[in-house]
Amino acid sequence: MKTKEMVYAALFAALIAVLGMIPPIPLGFIPVPITLQTLGVMLAGGFLGKKTGSISLILFIVLVALGLPILAGGSGGLAPLVGPTAGYIFSWPLVAFCIGWATERVWPKLKTWKLIAINIAFSVIMGGAIGAVVMALITNTPIWTGLIASLAFVPGDIVKAVIAAIVVVQARAVSPVEEKVLGA
Repeated sequence: MKTKEMVYAALFAALIAVLGMIPPIPLGFIPVPITLQTLGVMLAGGFLGKKTGSISLILFIVLVALGLPILAGGSGGLAPLVGPTAGYIFSWPLVAFCIGWATERVWPKLKTWKLIAINIAFSVIMGGAIGAVVMALITNTPIWTGLIASLAFVPGDIVKAVIAAIVVVQARAVSPVEEKVLGA
């Protein structure tokens, strides 16, 4: 891994930590709050690509496990990684990888609508489903109930998918994916 990639991975882990400083919105019927950190996950995958994007999220999770209070609401340590939020958090490296993989494949003809679709497919649908299933298993509720309850995240996550797509397309020229895919 190049030094530049390590710096990008660290910067995006820090960005996601900063997004965690914005207070979460608790929902009374589900033990997982609405946060802005999923916006950072989408940005990491789209801007950094599959490898560096997923590494940035792995680094973030390691920092959480070490006890840094960088999750939304100021939590950190092992408790969030074994509680109802575990599935959502552990899906983040996979989500960033998949978004990065798909983004790299369409990079030469990247359009905002394509990136919105990629973000929705992998973050909103895949990440949401993984998180909801694990949450249901941990809270000992039916999986179907967890999936239905997690639909509360969909409107906000779609807004985040649009924002992330616009930012990545606008910052495309300075993205490490630009260098990788186009050899710029």
